[in-house]
Amino acid sequence: MPAKKSTAKPIDLDAVRRHSIRRRANKTEIGALGRPMKTIRGADYFESLPRLLKAADLAEFIDLVARARKKGRPFHLLLGAHVVKVGLSPVIIDLMSAGIVTGLSVNCAGLIHDLELAFWGGTSEDVQAGLVDGTFGMVAETGDMIAAIAGLASDDGVGLGGAAGRFINKQKAKYRKVSVFAAAHRLDLPITVHIGVGTDIISQQPGFDAARMGAASHVDFRILCSICAEINKGGVAANIGSAVILPEVFLKALTVARNIRRGKNSLTTANFDMIQHYRPRMNIVERPTFKAGKGFNFVGHHEIMIPLLAWGLKKKIKS
Repeated sequence: MPAKKSTAKPIDLDAVRRHSIRRRANKTEIGALGRPMKTIRGADYFESLPRLLKAADLAEFIDLVARARKKGRPFHLLLGAHVVKVGLSPVIIDLMSAGIVTGLSVNCAGLIHDLELAFWGGTSEDVQAGLVDGTFGMVAETGDMIAAIAGLASDDGVGLGGAAGRFINKQKAKYRKVSVFAAAHRLDLPITVHIGVGTDIISQQPGFDAARMGAASHVDFRILCSICAEINKGGVAANIGSAVILPEVFLKALTVARNIRRGKNSLTTANFDMIQHYRPRMNIVERPTFKAGKGFNFVGHHEIMIPLLAWGLKKKIKS
């Protein structure tokens, strides 16, 4: 029996009904965000840890980051959106301001959460509730601002990350002090955004311009390739909370870097996540460091592990 001819046609997104972010309840509010430590107290905490298993690994990783930064090599973070959602932006910004973290790469969900926090002081909606009535991801302001950032990137010929930081600061977003994009723009540090069409709420809104978003994200991919060329000369990269997109993007960017800039491969990598995933383990910890350095894998909740890492880094690098 012959197969029936498909009648599926692209849906018209102009029919989508949107609503204001002011009507949406948020799971993450600005008052709950973490705070960086200005004074390192209890400095003997790390000395009290046993030099065994993951405690030894964490101490070694911190030593390798400190060694790389003292030599002027980069310490680049690949951040999943969950890092922003659980209130760690101020901790990351503090490490950027201290000259410890030299750049960031995020997925598009990370940009969305950062943008909402910067302008409205809240982010992260109730997905289950919104899915029932079709309101999930339909906040008009978020979609409109992402479209404006894509337009800015297109007009100025820059990447999505750079355009986002410029947009947040130029618009004087009320809570821009907790925006990693605004901080990167202010500190003149690279920040790249790597999108997946259909993976983020903006794809379902009528103002989504796939061509502009894709082109701007590809500029950021090329920027990350250049960053990877420097990481590959004795630098450090850490993936925090991205299970698929950023580990895949990092592997390709590192391949381009090694293809164009030949020489000895030398780097340190680490993966921080709540559970073990295949792609971060292979694409961050194992494959990049094969005959080229050392990779680490740390399992634990971000809201605990990342402030602990920051504490150790600030103690080690400032001592």
